[in-house]
Amino acid sequence: MVLSDDKWISIEEAAEYLGVNKDSIRNWIKKEDSEIPAHKIGKQWKFKKSELDEWVKSGKSAMN
Repeated sequence: MVLSDDKWISIEEAAEYLGVNKDSIRNWIKKEDSEIPAHKIGKQWKFKKSELDEWVKSGKSAMN
């Protein structure tokens, strides 16, 4: 079952969702050990809200 709010979102939307700026998201993507759930689609990075939620819940976001 796919949740209605589990669509692909952009870096800008992910930053707003997590309450951080776009540069923070980009830095996390570059940092190998951050494990932020980012997916490159074409030339753009995309995210699923549910994966971002799990990443935050796992505590891995606190290591950045």
